[in-house]
Amino acid sequence: MSAVEVAFRYGNPPGPREMRALDAVRDVYGIRRIAFNEKEHTIRVEYDATRLKESVVAALLRRAGLDLCGKLALV
Repeated sequence: MSAVEVAFRYGNPPGPREMRALDAVRDVYGIRRIAFNEKEHTIRVEYDATRLKESVVAALLRRAGLDLCGKLALV
């Protein structure tokens, strides 16, 4: 396993429907952790890079209804 973390900025905060959909994203094999920072409008996802690609993680978040605005560089 190769754990990787990616962070995205989002526009509109997720509502109840999006949060329920994100619960399903948490169940995807390879997703290890999802964390929100509501103040900064960011979401961080830790995933197994041997199972998923960053583009797939972003697509899962968008499919759940999250308004992604762009990827953030992690330091």
